[in-house]
Amino acid sequence: MALMQQLIRNLARPIVRRKYSTAVGFNFELSDEQKEMQALAKKFAAEEIIPVASHYDKTGEYPWPVVKKAWELGLMNGHIPQDIGGLGLDVLTTCVMAEEIAYGCTGIMTAMEASGLGQTPVLLSGNKEQKKKYLGRLLEEPLVAAYCVTEPGAGSDVNGVKTRAVKKGDEYILNGQKMWITNGGVANWYFVLARTDSDPKAPANKAFTGFIVERETPGLTPGRKEQNMGQRASDTRGITFEDVRVPKENVLIGEGAGFKIAMGTFDKTRPPVAAGAVGLAQRCLDEALKYSLERKTFGVPIAMHQAVSFMLADMAMGVETSRLAYRKAAYEVDQGRRNSYYASIAKCHAADVANKIASDAVQIFGGNGFNSEYPVEKLMRDAKIYQIYEGTSQIQRIIISRQLFDRLGK
Repeated sequence: MALMQQLIRNLARPIVRRKYSTAVGFNFELSDEQKEMQALAKKFAAEEIIPVASHYDKTGEYPWPVVKKAWELGLMNGHIPQDIGGLGLDVLTTCVMAEEIAYGCTGIMTAMEASGLGQTPVLLSGNKEQKKKYLGRLLEEPLVAAYCVTEPGAGSDVNGVKTRAVKKGDEYILNGQKMWITNGGVANWYFVLARTDSDPKAPANKAFTGFIVERETPGLTPGRKEQNMGQRASDTRGITFEDVRVPKENVLIGEGAGFKIAMGTFDKTRPPVAAGAVGLAQRCLDEALKYSLERKTFGVPIAMHQAVSFMLADMAMGVETSRLAYRKAAYEVDQGRRNSYYASIAKCHAADVANKIASDAVQIFGGNGFNSEYPVEKLMRDAKIYQIYEGTSQIQRIIISRQLFDRLGK
């Protein structure tokens, strides 16, 4: 194991063993170990991501060289448990690292973080053999996983998933099509949600089953790489399943448990997505602040004009409140409490704030902001997807409001 990876492992142990106590009150300070890992991620973003971010945005290539370097340093798969060979990091620590990576490029961050999304169903619901085989594989070499749920006609409406799985002997036969699958063309294996109950009126919590599907299984075909508005380093494709045979050993928990697994995953993965949006927002603020102190109009830096200074102040407020939101959501799940309410607030707020801040950053740059030679143009394009993937901002508001209604009913 590389020296740096061993260092990270040593740093991780106190984090895993740390016990929180509500008796000491609020504490917004990161531990020394978390600060070390944050610094490592920040250094990696500055030296390995920012210099090449524009290249991957323009070419749309998957950033394998960056991903492999991140894997070597232990900046990927940190959430995999120690008994399998991982670092066993808590969600808060991975969020802090995700923010720094996203500061460099959210497209590259998504390429890395989407593997965590694909792994989380196995992390939460896999048996010992499944975890050792599929999570352990990602520790042995730089491979990635993918979360395969969305379909052409079923995005937010997961109950509309039409991919079918029919049991035949000791196997399940999968047929259907998925769409907008991040890491779709580069994943080594997929978490796939499929309908196993033929009754169209069956409730979602009984109709679907979660499977682990190997990339090289005959009949599994990734489509063309989609040409997206932003985050172009991320590999997004459709996936077609034609009589794909999956052994029963690759079922997670059992038939009918898929919907619960798929939705429960978001409690752990939405906080890091929110952290990514914060990383982008912080980058926008930093770029806009620097530019506004250099660019002069009417004899003074434009930052001295109240119109611009107030925009910067609003950007700073958005960054700070979004950061607090994702850390609250991460803290809750790390305590073993259901955090759907806080995860949705964090994801929705951070996504909306990132889009507003990116738009304001372009405005502060003026005509230069509309030009691709300046960084804020890419940041604005990259920001939009945060309001769409892993649950749209509208879906987050539905979740939040339902939680409020439930509380009132009690």
